[in-house]
Amino acid sequence: MAVVNMRELARSTSRVVDAVHRSGKAALVTRGGRPVVAMIPIDEAAFEDWILAKSPAFGASLRKADVDLRDGRAISVDEFLVRNPVRQSARSRKRAPRKG
Repeated sequence: MAVVNMRELARSTSRVVDAVHRSGKAALVTRGGRPVVAMIPIDEAAFEDWILAKSPAFGASLRKADVDLRDGRAISVDEFLVRNPVRQSARSRKRAPRKG
């Protein structure tokens, strides 16, 4: 893990961010020789999951949903789709790709 002090980060923010992104490895930011924050690379696909994982409300909602599913007050997405097959709308059928 790279270590970057606050002064270097302030002077070269873009370079530090690019290095973290390219290497895929975190950088530890220090102030006065002590760690204050970690800069971590994150890809777009994982970003939403990361944000949601940090949300107390989302976590509470997931725990409630798990209890509801376990106690039979809810069904899984797979079960819902079996019971309610997705139908293509008339409008989307009209927009079929043209050949040639």
